[in-house]
This record gives sequence, structure tokens and C-alpha cells, in this order.
Amino acid sequence: MPTPAPPSGATGVIVFADGRTVWGRGFGAEGSAAGELCFNTAMTGYQEVMTDPSYARQIIAFTFPHIGNVGANEDDVEAGEAHALGAIVREAVTSPSNFRAQQDWPSWMAATGRIGIAGVDTRALTRLVRREGPPTVALAHSANGEFDLDSLRRAAAEWPGLEGMDLAKEVSSQQLFAWSDGKWELGGGYRLDHANPSAPHVVAIDYGAKRNIFRNLVEAGARVTVVPASATFDEIMALAPDGFFLSNGPGDPAATGEYAVPLIRRLLDTGKPLFGICLGHQLLALAVGGKTAKMFQGHRGANHPVKRLADGAVEITSMNHGFAVERQGLPANVRETHVSLFDDSNCGIELTDKPAFSVQYHPEASPGPMDSFYLFEKFVGMIR
Repeated sequence: MPTPAPPSGATGVIVFADGRTVWGRGFGAEGSAAGELCFNTAMTGYQEVMTDPSYARQIIAFTFPHIGNVGANEDDVEAGEAHALGAIVREAVTSPSNFRAQQDWPSWMAATGRIGIAGVDTRALTRLVRREGPPTVALAHSANGEFDLDSLRRAAAEWPGLEGMDLAKEVSSQQLFAWSDGKWELGGGYRLDHANPSAPHVVAIDYGAKRNIFRNLVEAGARVTVVPASATFDEIMALAPDGFFLSNGPGDPAATGEYAVPLIRRLLDTGKPLFGICLGHQLLALAVGGKTAKMFQGHRGANHPVKRLADGAVEITSMNHGFAVERQGLPANVRETHVSLFDDSNCGIELTDKPAFSVQYHPEASPGPMDSFYLFEKFVGMIR
């Protein structure tokens, strides 16, 4: 296949494994990266998306055209670093127009080592992903417009894909720590919570957790200690927990389950309440005999309707997952609690013989905005 010449002014490029090439204008960090291309339909929260550990090894095409226009700040991050490899947007990133902005978004992207490409027809890119499934691509930004397209194509073709990939240990915290942040307040930032020592003690296993999950647990009345994905049963029980939380995270749940499932089974045997979100939901399902599978089209956005089967209520949810729990073949002691109104996929389960439940979506992201906070209250209430 002949190597296409870049159009005039192109400083960014997306190269598919089959050689298809999309040009644009680069911003943020220079360099290249290869990973899975997916799209996110949220109109806000691009900084939260880029720092969500669940997006490790993924490149995000934002369907909303005006991304980056409110800048970046220290509060709107979900982890200590960016985890998505790059961002693809329609319009050029404008100067920030929000009083909370501390720097412009291209500068933030450069500081975090993440590549951005603007000027791309993201509608066409989204239709391609919807039609073909998430492809592997290489993303590159070069200020002088010089690219080794053959090398980028090989990088895309050789990237192995997320199936079979355990990424939780890569993005997890590496040491135990107590969480102290509470609710965010305008003008004051995140409230420093001095938890009552007698408050229910939740040990949260960090498979790639978003910080706002811990804040919501605190807001619901819990005292939170975070442990790494590699924590053992004895290490967790030595903390005298009253309940267990399984966090979100990236990668294939079946691969992470190789070490997480045996631990979760032992945690369930203690009879203490357990709550999981996203990857934690999938791991709970695996631990009780369910199955997970890679989705042809994952769910990523802030406007996903989910039906609560107990009463028929519809929650507007935030989602970010490319794997799902299979609805068929769930064990007899598992009750399905939520389903997606987009594709009827599973979005929640609870056990009938143990105090444990989980959801596929992200209640801490508050797209409703308070549709799903009851889940945190339910969990802490079960402990009490």
C-alpha cells in the first residue's frame, strides 16, 4: 500500500492496523501510542475521562464537538495521572472559558504526556467503530508534520487487544492508605473528612478506582481504607473491615479474576456486606459462577438509561466498559437487578444468599445527578 502524503498543516495522525489513515492537528504531548479506539458520548467531564484508570490502553474519540473549552484544574481528576492514551476531538481546542480553569487543556495534556488530535470527523469515526467494533490504532503527534506511517501501522497491527489482558495491577495503588476526602464544595474544594472511628469501616480493593467512588462512600457515612489489587485475604482481614468494596478498573475481568476471584469468594464467606462497581461487578459475577465476555460495542458516556427491575424506575447513568456479564447462565443464587435500555445487557446483580450486590455503571459520576447515590447508602446501611 503506498504511503499517503500528509495534507498541508497536518500535525496529527490516526493509523489503523489495515493502513487506513486519518489526519488532523495535534495538540498536547508529541509522540505516538497504540491501543484500542473507542468513543465517549459525554458532553462534559473530559478531564475525568482522561484520568479514569478504566481507560488504560484506550484512545478516546469524543463525540461532543467542543472538548477542552473549559480548561483543566486540579479538582476534576479521578486519579493521580492520566490513563487514557489519547483524545480525538472535532473542533480545535479554544482558550478556557470557565472560572475554575487553572490551565488550558492542551497544556494539561502535554504535562500528563497524552496526545490529542483535533479537526477529525468524529461522527464518521464513531460510525466506523459502531459498524466494525473497536479497532486497534496508533495515534501520533509531530509538530513538524513528519511521521513514519509504516511504523505506526505495524504498531497498530501488533497491539494484542484487551482480551486476556490484566491491567488492574498496573493502575492500582501500590500501598494501603486511608481515604479522607469528602464532598466537593464550591470555593472550598473537597472537604477533609475526619471520619468517626466508630463509622462503618469499608476496605476498598483498588483495581483502578476513581476517586469520587471513595468520596461517595464517605458521604454515605463510611470510613474508607484503600488496599492494592494484590492485597491478600489476611492483609484485608487484619484491618478489621465491616464491609468490602470492589472498584472499577481496566482490562479483561477474566484475566484479573485469576487472582481476584479466589479472594472475593473468601470475602463472601465472611458474611460481611460487599459492593462492586464496573470491573468489581464483573469480578463478583465471576466469583459466584457467572461469565463475562467482550462486547462488540462497549458503553461509554454519561447518558445511558438503565432500568431497575425491582420497580421499573429508569436511572440515567454514566458508563465505561467494554466487557459485560452474560445474562444467560447466571447461578440460581444471583438475582438480576438492572438492565441497559440501549441493548438489554446486564447492569446489576445481587446475591440471594449473601449480603452482596454490584452494578455495571458508575453511580459516583452523578449524571442523573442523584439517581444512583442510593446504592452507596444501601451498602453502608447493610453494614449498619
